[in-house]
Amino acid sequence: MSEQRSDELGDPPASQDVEVEREEGAPEELDPEVKARRDAALAHVRKLGDPVLRAKALLVERFDEGLAKEAERMGELMHDALGVGLAATQLGILHRVLVYRAYTDDPLTVLVNPELEWKSEELVAGEEGCLSLPGVHVEVERAAAVRVTAKNERGEDLEVEAEGLDARIIQHEMDHLDGVLILDRIPREARKEAMRALREAQRSPSAA
Repeated sequence: MSEQRSDELGDPPASQDVEVEREEGAPEELDPEVKARRDAALAHVRKLGDPVLRAKALLVERFDEGLAKEAERMGELMHDALGVGLAATQLGILHRVLVYRAYTDDPLTVLVNPELEWKSEELVAGEEGCLSLPGVHVEVERAAAVRVTAKNERGEDLEVEAEGLDARIIQHEMDHLDGVLILDRIPREARKEAMRALREAQRSPSAA
C-alpha cells in the first residue's frame, strides 16, 4: 500500500484522505539515489494482470529462519518502494504474511496468518493507492477501527487493535491476501477512471 506519510504531510486528516502503498511523491521530485532504489524495489512488485494478485494466500505453518528472512526482505522492499504496507502476494509469494509501517518512526509490524476479529461499524472514506497499481488513486471506505489476531515471524501470538491510518493499511493488505484489490471496492465508473489512469501511467516514461 502506498501512503502519504506524516513526515511529508503532517498528521493525516480525520477524513483519512491518504493513500495506501502510494508512490511517495512523483519520481521527478525524488533524489536520484532514492528514485533508483524505489525503481529497483518496484520491479519486484507484481502489477495488475499478474494472476498471483487474484490468488488466495495459504496459511503459514512453518515459522523458521526462512520466514524471518522473507518478512525482513518484505520490509526492506516496502521501505525502498516508499510504501507503508506490503503483502506477500504482491511479491508472488502465496503466504499469509503482511508488513506495514504507518509512520516513519514506527517499528515495522509483521502479521502472519492475520484474522479479523472485529471491525467498527463506523466507516471512513480515504484515498488509497497501491504499489501493484501505479498511477491509480481511488477513494475507498474502510472500517475506522479493527482488531486483528495474528502471529509474528517467530510464531508468537499477537493482537493488534488499530484505528485510523493503521487500520486502513491492515485492511488493505489483508485484502491482498484474499486476492482483493482496491478496484474491487469502488463503483464501476470510478473503476473505469482508475483503469484510464493506470494506462496513462504505463505509457509515461517516468511510470514505475
